Amino acid sequence: MIEFLAPLDRKLLRDLWTIKGQALAIAVVIGCGVGMYLMSKGMLASLAETRAAYYERYRFADIWAPVKRAPEALLEQIAELPGVRRAETRIRAGVILDVEGAAAPITGEIQSLPAIPGPHINDFVLRHGRYPDPEREEEVLALEAFAEAHQLEPGDHLYAILNGTKKKLIITGLVLSPEYVYAISPGEIVPDKKRFGVLWMNLEALANAFDLDGAFNEAVLLASPGENTDALLEQLDLLLKRYGATGAYGRDQQISDQFLTNEIQQLETMGRLLPPIFLLVAAFLLNVVIGRLVDTEREQIGLLKAFGYSNGAVARHYLKMIGLVTLLGIAIGIALGMWLGHGLAHMYMDYFKFPFLLFRAPPEVYLVGIGFSLLVAAVGTFGAVLRVVRLDPAVAMVPPPPPDYSRSAYWLERLARWIDQPSRMILRHLYRWPRRAAMTTIGIAMSMGLLIGSSFSLDAMMYMVDISFNVIDRQDVTVNFVEPRNVRAVQDVLHAPGAMHAEPFRAIPVVLRNGTHSRREAIIGLQPNAELSRVVDTELRPVPLPGYGIVLSDKLAELLDIRSGEFLRLEVRTGRRPELDMEVSGIVKTYMGTAAYMDLEVMNRMLKDDIAISGTYLLVDPDLTDAFYQSLKNTPVVAGVSLQEQAQDAFYETLQESLGTFVFFNTLFAGLIALGVVYNSARISLSERGRELASLRVLGLTRGEVSYILLGELALLTLLALPLGAFLGFLLAWTLVQSFNTELFRIPLIISSSTYGYAALVVLLSAAASGLLVHRRIQQLDLIAVLKTRE
Repeated sequence: MIEFLAPLDRKLLRDLWTIKGQALAIAVVIGCGVGMYLMSKGMLASLAETRAAYYERYRFADIWAPVKRAPEALLEQIAELPGVRRAETRIRAGVILDVEGAAAPITGEIQSLPAIPGPHINDFVLRHGRYPDPEREEEVLALEAFAEAHQLEPGDHLYAILNGTKKKLIITGLVLSPEYVYAISPGEIVPDKKRFGVLWMNLEALANAFDLDGAFNEAVLLASPGENTDALLEQLDLLLKRYGATGAYGRDQQISDQFLTNEIQQLETMGRLLPPIFLLVAAFLLNVVIGRLVDTEREQIGLLKAFGYSNGAVARHYLKMIGLVTLLGIAIGIALGMWLGHGLAHMYMDYFKFPFLLFRAPPEVYLVGIGFSLLVAAVGTFGAVLRVVRLDPAVAMVPPPPPDYSRSAYWLERLARWIDQPSRMILRHLYRWPRRAAMTTIGIAMSMGLLIGSSFSLDAMMYMVDISFNVIDRQDVTVNFVEPRNVRAVQDVLHAPGAMHAEPFRAIPVVLRNGTHSRREAIIGLQPNAELSRVVDTELRPVPLPGYGIVLSDKLAELLDIRSGEFLRLEVRTGRRPELDMEVSGIVKTYMGTAAYMDLEVMNRMLKDDIAISGTYLLVDPDLTDAFYQSLKNTPVVAGVSLQEQAQDAFYETLQESLGTFVFFNTLFAGLIALGVVYNSARISLSERGRELASLRVLGLTRGEVSYILLGELALLTLLALPLGAFLGFLLAWTLVQSFNTELFRIPLIISSSTYGYAALVVLLSAAASGLLVHRRIQQLDLIAVLKTRE
């Protein structure tokens, strides 16, 4: 078949076979870049498309408006507000769940089912079983993830404390809901399917349990397309103010959608920053390989032009080679991207509870990935192809003058007196080819930098967990009450078996305003010198809450565009609903959420309320935890329980499953880059210096000494690349930190020494693997054939 090809095409195939190792290494690096781009952009499109379809099909609300108690007749007025497409009311309450086999109480929510069957706002997907019988008040639907975590099926039962009364409930069906795509307990940062459950109960039964006959405590709305929801939120708050409205909010503050949006933003950032690094490395490799191939084939290029081949024909020959290598890389990348995308979709289904999630990258993603790869390859090899065009046949057929090693730097000659001959040859060769050495060093450093920059997030998240659970929140248990209670309730909780120490807190809903900026938040009131849940500064030192003003997290202060010492408008959405100007008495560094703090006594004075609290932080005797949990299960005033140890375990499990997977693939990709750079450099050096090395063998040097001359140079360049790689990794990590600055998370710039060491080890092992491959080639060097090579 090869006989039917044009002579230059036959040469092309022979050349590709000769450099098959280097070509494959370059193709793999291109494939990594294309694959990561397809995975991130394809998954981004799949998540966004699935979310939009799910929300639309099951009528995910645009607005939630919680109240204390409002009459059902108010629904008509809500529906008539300008911009409201549809409105519904419901009952929603926090409950404590008791499941057989679970020692600790479980935080849950219960919602009312619509009285009239049919499509409704925040509708759900019935996965198993049936809807509850309207005549049977004990029947409920359960969130599928929670039920599966406790191995509950339709027909099984559990207990719930409904408004102080413990009631046995029968599960009739398992459902998914657009409100709980990311089902997370209030106050937590990662989902725990065992620790948070949601139930749906017949309206009449739930209304009877919470004394809400003919009333509701939450309205949900669909806004008209293109409607300004901010104006609608203000109208809702005004209408519902007299009914104890705590502040209507939109999707941007709905916890499940917040986390889903945050994940989409992270995918977008990853797809924007990381793939170009791979493709830049590929461009560098193509530049080196094609450039040095052109230098090696100077005489052949001159002969081709002398025999009548035009500049364009010779240039096309090398462009075909570049194109074939790039297309191979693109093919690898498409296959890799689809495989990684399907795997990522499967992993996301464990966290985001959609009815389905299929990885499907739109055509434009493939086109952009392919186009950008070809562009990068063209840019990377432009200089080499231009040299081919400009090379004069007469000049090309004259061998280039050999490098002059007689004139070396003074410091090099001084150093050479103290080292052996092979080592002097290494240093002199590097000195005579500084650009080549620098490019190789930069390529290796980029692989290490990529590994550090993509793996540091594990260090940062572990740091955040440590700070959150061991420095800021040091309690064992957080107990939330159904209603604010007198501070004497702390003593009641301390009477529970195992309770050793308690500190009260209060949370109130507010609207914070500064000029045109406003935020709906919850202010946490703490004791001034609290020991369990503390406010700390950037040095992790406790910050005593002052007896005046409000302390804001740095992110909240940024969103409000306010500084310490300035005043903001504070509108309380509970109790007597006071509105007042308050000084920002301090700004503290936080990594999660947008927190605001006050002295508990100052808060209660501001509310002109009795000394009231929303809950308490507790230390519990480890030997009496089961007895303490049992006591909480039978306490009617408790609405929610958060267990620090279980929350921390859930966080670690999430990190291990999600970030651990990303770190593994990033390690693999970075290792491939290092392998590609070092192997290409070594193979090209071997092809360029084959005659020289063979001559040294004939002159008496051993195979080991000859290998040392070539591989020692690469080892030295690899060692020089390590500090540069550490610096590049730090820069990439810093860039990612700036990009991941969201309301939910601010990743700290924390890179542990073990991450630097791990990245260096991966690079060294990759370089060692490359060295072994090249060493085998040196061992197989045919001295007679090499020495017969024409000059």
